[in-house]
Parts: sequence; structure tokens; C-alpha cells
Amino acid sequence: MTIDHEGPVPLYQQLADLLRAQIESGELPPNRPIPTEQRLMQMHELGRDTVRRAVGILRDEGLLITVKARGTFVVDRSAVQDDA
Repeated sequence: MTIDHEGPVPLYQQLADLLRAQIESGELPPNRPIPTEQRLMQMHELGRDTVRRAVGILRDEGLLITVKARGTFVVDRSAVQDDA
């Protein structure tokens, strides 16, 4: 999946969908960091606000957690489900 800069779907939503798919497929594994903001900006030719908005969506969904001075990590949902 690639980002369609000319399509009708907002870029932040496309990036959120892409990262979500990578998390669900295991390409971005639990308890591991996602690429940095800078790297995501370069990889997908996006602005910082777009990347932050996409990451914010996934954080709100409980898929990501940001640790100050460490980065943004994929949440281990199996551990969350085990606690429930």
C-alpha cells in the first residue's frame, strides 16, 4: 500500500491505514518502535503535522503508545487482552 497524494482520502488517514495494516500483519511487531516522524515524512513525502495526526489516530485507537524521549511503540494487544 502506498500513499496516494492525488486521491480523495486525506493523507493522514491513508498513513494511519497503512500503519494499522502493518501492525495487524506483524510487519510492525508489538513492543517495537515504529519509524520516527522524520523517517515517515521522508518515506511517504508527508509533512510533520500529517504524520503526527496519523500517529495520534492510532494512539487514540490503542494501537500505539508514545514514551517520552524513547519513541512511539506498537502496543502488545495480547498482553492487554490477557489482563481483561
